[in-house]
Amino acid sequence: MNQSSRPYFLLSFLPALAYWWLETYFTLEIALIGGVVLGVIEMGLEKKFTHHVHTLSKLNLGLIVVLGGVSLIAKEGLFFKLQPAFTGLALAGFLLFKKIKNQSLMVEMLQDMKQKPPLPEEIYKVMEWHMCLFLIGFAIFMAYIAIMQSTSVWLFWKTGGFYIAFGCFIVVEMIYIRLFARRFKK
Repeated sequence: MNQSSRPYFLLSFLPALAYWWLETYFTLEIALIGGVVLGVIEMGLEKKFTHHVHTLSKLNLGLIVVLGGVSLIAKEGLFFKLQPAFTGLALAGFLLFKKIKNQSLMVEMLQDMKQKPPLPEEIYKVMEWHMCLFLIGFAIFMAYIAIMQSTSVWLFWKTGGFYIAFGCFIVVEMIYIRLFARRFKK
């Protein structure tokens, strides 16, 4: 398997899995320290294997460290578990900022890669607006899960549950975009 195509995104599960396992069998303090340490290790492994650390990984690590520290001080794991909600809100905020400036992140990325966007820019803007709404909705949902549900339920939604929800979103979005794109073919 080509090194760049390996599923390194699975590394992002390490801090959450460590936190869940350590919280189950040890004290909250050990769970928080384990989650933070695994977050740092995750970034190191990403750097080693991909020779690059993505901005999203840096954001996640920063949130894990800060929220883990707040959780340690407060002696409450809730703050650590709010990391996915804050990440979703940060990403949605960035997309909203681009929308306010009437810019498209996807079009900019394609242009940076010296590729001509295959779809009209308006379609990318609509997709990004829907993604923004999805991220805000999922962030609110993750805050609810962190506050009201067990760590096991939180772990599911932070890892596999997110991919299931995102997959459903993408299917609905592709159907919508196909219908929306018809306006541009006339």
